[in-house]
Amino acid sequence: MLQLVCASANPDKVREIQQILAAEVELLPRPGDVADVVEDAGSFIGNARLKASALCAATGRPAVADDTGLEVDALGGAPGVDSAIYAGEGCSYADNRRKLLAELDGVADRRAAFRTVAIVVWPDGSELVVEGVCPGVITTEERGEIGFGYDSVFQPDEGDGSTFAEMGAEAKHAISHRGRAFRALLSELAQR
Repeated sequence: MLQLVCASANPDKVREIQQILAAEVELLPRPGDVADVVEDAGSFIGNARLKASALCAATGRPAVADDTGLEVDALGGAPGVDSAIYAGEGCSYADNRRKLLAELDGVADRRAAFRTVAIVVWPDGSELVVEGVCPGVITTEERGEIGFGYDSVFQPDEGDGSTFAEMGAEAKHAISHRGRAFRALLSELAQR
């Protein structure tokens, strides 16, 4: 079974990645002594590459990373690569959701998409990059208790009208941006 060091320091993301990859990839934990990677590349692929490359260099093992963001049409694609810090450095998930809902107050066009770029970097410098996108809308209020981040305000186009925070993990992963990206990654890895 392929072993990949997980570059993410976000325990919520790590849990989802493990759930998606579990049957085919052994996800090794990020070593605690590896410093946080500054995500300043300005793009999803750039940020994911920074994280995976840093972990690969620190461990000498292939590393997997993703960068994910919510792109809202009415906000010109924001929060985008700044989704995790939309309400400012050190903000909480709830702070980000409050800011988003406030900025969309009274806005009719609530189209949005979640985007995940996932990458594996090997010690020889080779890499594999995939992307997953999930279109949907931003709800007018939070709904659901499951998940994290913007899950309680994002209603995917596919599904039964539930937000991600109202879905179980299996239902979410079947249509989510991260599920699509990491299934694509598994498919590409199988062809290597």
